[in-house]
Amino acid sequence: MNDLVIMKNQQAVTSSLQVAETFEKEHRNVLATIGGLLKNKHTQHMFAKETYINEQNGQSYPIYYMNRDGFTLLAMGFTGTKALKFKLQYIEAFNFMEEQVKLPTSPREIARLALQANEETNQRLDSVEGDVKDLKENQVIPNPEYSALSRRVNQRVSEVAHSYGHITQKQRGELFKDINGGIKKIANVSARSMLRKKDYQMVMDFINDWEPSTATKTIIRQTSLRLDKEPA
Repeated sequence: MNDLVIMKNQQAVTSSLQVAETFEKEHRNVLATIGGLLKNKHTQHMFAKETYINEQNGQSYPIYYMNRDGFTLLAMGFTGTKALKFKLQYIEAFNFMEEQVKLPTSPREIARLALQANEETNQRLDSVEGDVKDLKENQVIPNPEYSALSRRVNQRVSEVAHSYGHITQKQRGELFKDINGGIKKIANVSARSMLRKKDYQMVMDFINDWEPSTATKTIIRQTSLRLDKEPA
């Protein structure tokens, strides 16, 4: 549930990609539904359109981030017992994130809180500071850093692909699948668009050092052998 709602520009939001994954919908269908909602001018402040890099082919595709109101409108059309369960999880996640935003975030605010508080409040200050630190560290990675990671992923895949000589698009897709799977695993996220700001350098180091797994290398070799055996 930790990935359902994230912090972006000091606001609790979720993404169309995350909604599609959670509710088991096609992302293009979720985008189409949002497009319909945006025809009403009163909904436009609820959604923000950006792009993300597809983990399979390295291409850019649209993604929408939405606040609680935007999610509520979008999820109205999702019905059934399973959908209700997911909606309740989202409500809980939004409530948690919105409470975190209310916590003091600057040293001055924290100091003023400490001066006004009694001894009991002072004992809880460490907990408040810990929550603030957790909030900052778990903010989604900003667009410039995300774009830098995406470019480096493409570069690293091309570097490794070059060592195999000529490879097919399908074989290149296996390399993207391998490196993106590793990124998600070390960062403990379900999608690359959910990477946290604090993990930027760790992920960049991983990309720089990445080599495909033995399984991926085997798949590429087997595919190449089959292609070599096919008649010209």
